[in-house]
Amino acid sequence: MSFHSLYIKTIQASAEAVSPQALTENVNYKVKTGEDQNFTEMDHIVTLDSGAKEIENLAQGTKSMIIYGSDSKSNPYGMVTEGDVLYFVYNDDCTVVKAKGIVSSVYNSYQLSAIESFEMIIRNQDKLALPDNLFYKWAGKKYLVLIGVRDVKEVQPFHIRMSIP
Repeated sequence: MSFHSLYIKTIQASAEAVSPQALTENVNYKVKTGEDQNFTEMDHIVTLDSGAKEIENLAQGTKSMIIYGSDSKSNPYGMVTEGDVLYFVYNDDCTVVKAKGIVSSVYNSYQLSAIESFEMIIRNQDKLALPDNLFYKWAGKKYLVLIGVRDVKEVQPFHIRMSIP
């Protein structure tokens, strides 16, 4: 999973109220950095594994949590908060949004040992629903971000273009 934390400056309405074409043509993105603390509304583009059908599993409710891990505190560590909107894309086509959801909970771990990292993922596997290859991709990372997701709905796919001002 990769994460792009974006503040959408132009559009304040929900995506359902705006046509997908207008969304991509009229949105100005500003990438949120660690120094930016004055954001009131955050949207995030989340890249998930297409082989594991993570978007479908979230939409069907067989998965209710996503994970990111790293050996250093990197995005999205500390940048995602409850109530933020997540837009989901697959790793084989990162420009097409397929679903969206709302962040229901966030856990940013302290520095973990390899054993603690494995244990944390095992304790949350019922919500993460990770296949073996993704389990081993994240297990052992020093920092984990566990993000609970609710109200995941598949949307009519639309293209995005991300540009950094």
